[in-house]
Amino acid sequence: MSAEPIPTPPGPWCPDPIRQQRADYTLEDLPHLPDDAPRVELVDGVLRVTPSPTLGHQDISLFLARWFLQHAPEHLRVTQAVGVALDAKNTRQPDVLLRRADVRADRSLLQPEDVVLAVEVVSPGTRRIDRFAKPAEYAAAGIPFYWRIEQDPVHVYAYRLSDRLSLGGERQYELVADSAELIALAEPFEIKLPVAELTG
Repeated sequence: MSAEPIPTPPGPWCPDPIRQQRADYTLEDLPHLPDDAPRVELVDGVLRVTPSPTLGHQDISLFLARWFLQHAPEHLRVTQAVGVALDAKNTRQPDVLLRRADVRADRSLLQPEDVVLAVEVVSPGTRRIDRFAKPAEYAAAGIPFYWRIEQDPVHVYAYRLSDRLSLGGERQYELVADSAELIALAEPFEIKLPVAELTG
């Protein structure tokens, strides 16, 4: 009598390839993803797995979150790894964000009006997205402030939503400060951030 084959556990979860081709995932699908689903963003109806960050990326994100925790006023809260619903078929997960403090703690997905500042730390695999795609999406959604942090060397670029529209009629950000040493801003609160503190 031959031995029974040993059952193998199912592989890791992945999106339905047919739905991916059709690009018909929506915000309504996100709460129903299984517990073993990787971290994903919804981009034009397609679920995109976000790449694993580097240690340097995580250090900068953590140090910035800690700085905001110590310095942000009471009406703002710092948050990491929480998605923002930009529209019915698009979400993003900023590396760090400042949100209104009155948003309920049981929320797992924020609305653009909940977010005051979105911050992205640029990694080699996310340069184009963090420099071009995400700021355009955040501006279109009406998020008032966007920061991009480059690595090697660390340099912070701070943007504010402009009153002027682009030639195509879209909302856009304008650069208000950039430095590898000190970021001094009056909005969204009085900020004097020594950039060196983001590297420990």
